[in-house]
Amino acid sequence: MPDKFVAALSSYRAPAVFNPWGEIDREHDLDERGAEVRREQLRHYLQERIGRADCLLCAEAIGYQGGHFTGIPMTSERLLLGGLQHKGLKPTMVFKNITPQRTSRVDFKPLGFTEPTATIVWGFLADHQIDPRRVVLWNAFPWHPYHLSKGRLSNRTPKDDELAAGHLMLQQLLALGKFRQVVAVGEKSALQLQQLGIAAAKVRHPANGGAGKFRQQLAELLAVASG
Repeated sequence: MPDKFVAALSSYRAPAVFNPWGEIDREHDLDERGAEVRREQLRHYLQERIGRADCLLCAEAIGYQGGHFTGIPMTSERLLLGGLQHKGLKPTMVFKNITPQRTSRVDFKPLGFTEPTATIVWGFLADHQIDPRRVVLWNAFPWHPYHLSKGRLSNRTPKDDELAAGHLMLQQLLALGKFRQVVAVGEKSALQLQQLGIAAAKVRHPANGGAGKFRQQLAELLAVASG
């Protein structure tokens, strides 16, 4: 079902933007199969949720410690590889039908990259015993914007013209998923959704000391949606 969506997502190109599903990061990818692996992982992630998930959780943009190498928004390699089980997180929370793979070179991060926001988001689902297939994680700008001067292992805020392309993909995903609820993670994401005319609740971004507020606000929203 999401094959056409993933194909469209893979076709985007822009300066200082890495497309995890359409490009190979020749400096940091493990091998030439990076983009292929990431496409397959995203397809399975969406296949297990589209038609089942009632909530879209939308942050701003993909980061190099998360979706850049996993192909899944707000999801780190460490989680996919089973390195966060001490936090109650298991790779099967992400998808069950294929074996998760890393795409980054082992010499950069032997255990795989890990992203604090990803760990907090998935940890919330585990702690509250929320079915992880009830929620789709996404970004208003679904690709990875980086600083040319710092290289691909950096993050930056997407520009307005870049956001316009991301918004087209977001609207496609909303049509595909028919979610009952859209939740913006942080002020920037909330503003983008508002500009698009997409009705969305807002929660605090978990970064920079916001984890507690994020958990509290999202728990209240999902409890109301369930009720």
